Amino acid sequence: MTTQPTPSSNTNLLNFYPFSDIETISPRPLLFISGDQAHSRGFEEDAYERAQQTKELVCIAGAGHADLYDRVGFDTIPEID
Repeated sequence: MTTQPTPSSNTNLLNFYPFSDIETISPRPLLFISGDQAHSRGFEEDAYERAQQTKELVCIAGAGHADLYDRVGFDTIPEID
């Protein structure tokens, strides 16, 4: 047993795509919240497109990737209620 990365684990990690099975989450509803300035916004949009119903994508104006949990002033709570 090893707790260190191996050549095969590195390959598996490089080939891992977290949204490849997102459609299997259905029928659970999904809420995606993203800043419209987030460098990762394309990933949220890809996940949203792959997801089945019921789903919602909310973009917070002026927010970047970490702003929604790291900066005061971006309120996502109304979207969750």
